[in-house]
Amino acid sequence: MARIYFHCVPFDKSLVTLAIESGVDGLIVPGSYVEQTQELARCEVWPESSIARIALAAKSDEEAALTRMNKGERVVLARGWEIIPIENLLAQSEHVLVEASSLYEARLASGILERGVAGIVALHEAAGSLKDIVAQCKLAQTPETLMPCLITRVLPAGMGHRVCADTLSLLQRGQGMLVGNSSAFTFLVHAETERNEYVAARPFRINAGGVHAYTRMPHDKTAYLGELAAGDEVLIVGHDGQTRLSTLGRVKIEARPMLFIEAEAKTDNGALKGAVFLQNAETIRLTAPDGVPLSVVSMKSGDTVLCRLDEAGRHFGMRIHEDIREV
Repeated sequence: MARIYFHCVPFDKSLVTLAIESGVDGLIVPGSYVEQTQELARCEVWPESSIARIALAAKSDEEAALTRMNKGERVVLARGWEIIPIENLLAQSEHVLVEASSLYEARLASGILERGVAGIVALHEAAGSLKDIVAQCKLAQTPETLMPCLITRVLPAGMGHRVCADTLSLLQRGQGMLVGNSSAFTFLVHAETERNEYVAARPFRINAGGVHAYTRMPHDKTAYLGELAAGDEVLIVGHDGQTRLSTLGRVKIEARPMLFIEAEAKTDNGALKGAVFLQNAETIRLTAPDGVPLSVVSMKSGDTVLCRLDEAGRHFGMRIHEDIREV
């Protein structure tokens, strides 16, 4: 995930305010304005003099940039860079910063080698696109591959502790979090975007499941729902596979009646089954392939919901390869 910086030289307080409100991670300003800028918001503020700006016009420029990065210098690659030199640098350094003058250039930089650059320095010309740059290059993540699976069983499971993940974002219909008993088979648990005559919509909330369950996190990691805490970044997934980040504002763990829900996926290697425990309440929903939320209370065998398949095997949330079976 790229960090977003705004290059505000010459200094313009109105543009600095716009950048801060857009959610940038840092600002680059003339040295004489650093203290004034630091008083406006809590974010990184770099004096322009602390940056080595390098234009990649030849192989020697690429080599010089890498040498200075490896020495710990703050190097920014000037606008006009091409993808191959950036790929070469990304293969050897995790500190590649590039300039961008448009949303297109920022998106291009954030997707190189799939992981993208470490930071994007948005120039004055990109000021009008800052909100979109932050949303698409900082909050957006690699899309997920979801597939339709058939519900095979829905059974009462007694009392259990479930986790409500309350985010700082207002989610849309078709969005939620991937949760399951196994990291190899997760269900798209829908956010509480729907209202009924008894309960108002809470579109910031995903009533995500039992405390023991895995949830898919940013950067190909997982976490137990019971380990989530305010301030954590979680992965929000849409029915179309598009993803974004959101920060948790609150986590509520309470004892509630639960349901055991099992589904089956048809694959080239045969049928695979997975399960999830969710609260037994009308407001808790899984997600149909068209994005429509399906209440667990009325769910039955044969219904189709969206799930994600993966290889089992995680150690402290990180992918490992070993002989493992989760049931």
